Amino acid sequence: MGLVKPAGFLAEEFDLQLALETIAAMGLIPKPAPHLQARFGYLAGTDEARAADLNAMYADDSVRAVFAVRGGWGSARILPYLDFDLIRANPKLLIGFSDITALHMAFAARVGFPTIHGPNAAGAWGKLSWNAFKSIAFDAKTPVYGNPIATEDRLVQRDWRTQTIRPGKAVGRLLGGNLTVLTSLMGTPYLPAFDKSILFLEDLDEAEYRIDRMLTQLALAGVLRRVAGVIFGQCTNCKSSGPSYGGFTVSQVLRQHLQPLGVPVYQGALIGHVDDQFSIPIGVRAEMDATAGTIRILEPAVS
Repeated sequence: MGLVKPAGFLAEEFDLQLALETIAAMGLIPKPAPHLQARFGYLAGTDEARAADLNAMYADDSVRAVFAVRGGWGSARILPYLDFDLIRANPKLLIGFSDITALHMAFAARVGFPTIHGPNAAGAWGKLSWNAFKSIAFDAKTPVYGNPIATEDRLVQRDWRTQTIRPGKAVGRLLGGNLTVLTSLMGTPYLPAFDKSILFLEDLDEAEYRIDRMLTQLALAGVLRRVAGVIFGQCTNCKSSGPSYGGFTVSQVLRQHLQPLGVPVYQGALIGHVDDQFSIPIGVRAEMDATAGTIRILEPAVS
């Protein structure tokens, strides 16, 4: 298992040790990239070095898949330096989320094989995360993802609830990731076509008006009107820091943009910056049920 840092560096060396131990606990042999411990400002090495590490992992026949150690910011900066012909000729799973969305979208646009939007190697890796990843990447299964029943001491469950914005089912190719990163790729050659796709989104530390702004950009660019359905996962800490009397909530912003699309939409799937999250195979066909709040994978991501 190749380990790369296409974006930010890890400040604590112990966090890298935990990532290496996590990969070993999966029964895999971690292979750190040559520049894994490099640093260039807030990045894990120069753009050329980080891209060289990723290219090297796809050229290395001993490497079966590639894990991003962490996200942060910087994956988009290496896109011009990636050898997409080399990567296309050596299909291997790429696993990660958040800023790794830039790589997922570029791979979907330029190489065409599935990747996995799931925990980074330095993530928490709870039981739900591990079972979801193992099912997709190790066992070649086609699971149905639905949020677990919470164990709160309440009459009505509040944690991990999904909200149906527009009911119904849709089938399409799964595409998406972090909303901020995805919208930053608009107008570049590194976004795939979203026609008849199931678009999934998540984000972190974005105020409600910025979620509004980014969804407006997707709408004005014609992306939203092309999709077959939308799944909005977790928007962790997405709340204005100051007083916002009379402002919109994230849920209200989502309804304003997504309800009029006329396609199934739901909010709250375990996708994003949470300790337990699903592994979403990008580029694979799936069926979403906005009423039940589920995602059914229809074809394996690996053979």
